[in-house]
Amino acid sequence: MESINPWLWRASGRESPFSPEERCASCIAAILAGMGATPTPSLQERYAPAGRCFGCGPANERGLRIRSFPAADDHEVVADWTPEPWHEAFDGVLNGGIIGTLLDCHANWTATHHLMGKRGADRPPTTVTQEYAVQFRRPTPSGGPVHLVGRVVESSDDRATVEARLEAGGQITATCRATFVAVKPGHPAYERW
Repeated sequence: MESINPWLWRASGRESPFSPEERCASCIAAILAGMGATPTPSLQERYAPAGRCFGCGPANERGLRIRSFPAADDHEVVADWTPEPWHEAFDGVLNGGIIGTLLDCHANWTATHHLMGKRGADRPPTTVTQEYAVQFRRPTPSGGPVHLVGRVVESSDDRATVEARLEAGGQITATCRATFVAVKPGHPAYERW
């Protein structure tokens, strides 16, 4: 297909062949290009562009495709994600399984980013969830973006424990504590990114 601005389809009255993600990505890219900026790739886009994880895989067109970024102080990893109506448990409230997936994937990228820095490596180790527990503090509204923050609270050579939170409308709606382990050759997830 020729290069067409996805937003022009809306003005034409025809149904857009572009997904909301494609419209959003093109809009962000256009804004940044107009400002002379190049979009910064997320940790997932930089280190696992072919990843197909439901929560964080950039290549999974039916997934959540969260985009995690190291915070300016490099002690936290942050992400913003906007739900769609099909992510709801019921009208106006985000599904608990989606919340768990967001926290698990974001915390995993927080852990692997930390272990990469601790090792002085240029690529993150492949990490998997050893355990995680989510606490739902209040219903999470689905009418706007959610904000994720992860911070490593304990680590050793091959694992990191992360505390993460999900915020919506300026309130913390869910938290988690999770431990992630760097896998070795022979593990099915080894070198998945």
